[in-house]
Amino acid sequence: MSKEVTLETLTNLAKRRGFVFQASEIYNGLAGFWDYGPYGVELVNNLKQQWWRAVVFENREIFGVDGAIIQNPRLWKASGHIAGFSDPMVEDLKNGKRYRADHLAGTDSTDLNVLSELLKDKKSPDGNQLSEPRVFNMMMKTWIGPVENDSSVAYLRPETAGSIFTNFENVRETTRSKLPFGIAQIGKAFRNEISPRDFIFRVRELEQMEMQYFIHPNDQQKQYERWREFAWKFLTERLGISEENMQWHEHEDQERAFYAAAAHDIYFRFPHGFKELWGTHNRTNYDLTCHMQESGKDLTYFDEATRERFTPNVIESSVGVGRMMMAVLTNAYTEEEVNGETRVVLKIAPVIAPVKVAILPLSKKPELMTLSDKVYTNLVRSTGYNIEYDETQSIGKRYRRQDEIGTPYCVTVDFESLNDGCVTVRERDTMQQTRVKINDLESHLKIR
Repeated sequence: MSKEVTLETLTNLAKRRGFVFQASEIYNGLAGFWDYGPYGVELVNNLKQQWWRAVVFENREIFGVDGAIIQNPRLWKASGHIAGFSDPMVEDLKNGKRYRADHLAGTDSTDLNVLSELLKDKKSPDGNQLSEPRVFNMMMKTWIGPVENDSSVAYLRPETAGSIFTNFENVRETTRSKLPFGIAQIGKAFRNEISPRDFIFRVRELEQMEMQYFIHPNDQQKQYERWREFAWKFLTERLGISEENMQWHEHEDQERAFYAAAAHDIYFRFPHGFKELWGTHNRTNYDLTCHMQESGKDLTYFDEATRERFTPNVIESSVGVGRMMMAVLTNAYTEEEVNGETRVVLKIAPVIAPVKVAILPLSKKPELMTLSDKVYTNLVRSTGYNIEYDETQSIGKRYRRQDEIGTPYCVTVDFESLNDGCVTVRERDTMQQTRVKINDLESHLKIR
């Protein structure tokens, strides 16, 4: 990552190269909502695929679910979200703008009395008087059915974990699983953030990758450390994120949820500083206990070997797709001087690169176009890679364009290719060019 990378630089690149667009941009957008463009959607799909492979496919005791976005409101009552999923808020009394009270006060405290004291002489960013701090619930409300009243109120889920816990017994029975086992899910969640900001870092619509691992209480420490190690290795070994851009943050007592026995976050060096990327939390048996109390259903586990019945503890591994994408782009962004000019290149791990290979005919002559099209078609069918075909502008500009979207390999088809059956393969990071027979391309371009 270049030291000079800023939030503005990253945002501009993401827009210019089709990674991220402002949602409903032609109508001046909507704060906290973003659309993924052609390369953004490929990158996030690759990230999700790698996470699912590492969590579900490579662990025989972990299974996937895909829960509904809208659940029975009693789920959120049991989980504490209706009563406690809130942030302290203040309002500009002149223009009605709302702000996080703790952010304006420059403190980690969410105590309303503390915030009121810290903000008593402070003005809003627009220079106006502020209201007293108050609690603001971040769940997005909707209604089920034709009548909008209290009996039809529902919520867009604020996290994906809820339906994992309520499906604990369903998954256990259908998979015939014994502890320990896990349930994983990738899906959208919605949080009515008071002040979404920092590009795609803090948003109102997000996508999460979460896994809840159900264990015997005596197995807490071992499994907690296992999933901490998993998160670190996934980021460094699978995604190629530099360790110097990561650090652990352990939650202190006042920061940790009251029911959690331990909580660690991996912080990443985003353009706006070290911030939370991936959380590993020991949730004890809180969630299943709460759902048993609210639903009246038995969610305990009976161990046939020990003849013991207990409520399983849970180790949670949770990461946001958007933040992971932002971390990958930040880590990969590089500026280099080549022949007196600045080359911008995204050094993304090939396995998650949006485009794996670009086919570049040197000329629009019919005979070259025909051969290039054949190379493209055969390579797509044989590899399954997302491959791009680009014939516009000079070869140098096409190389630069592929560098900026992180394409690992460019394959140039030239007039010599018509005679010798070879193409020129350019490697992204080194810019080294190698002559390769067309029949050997697939083996040469192996991407893992």
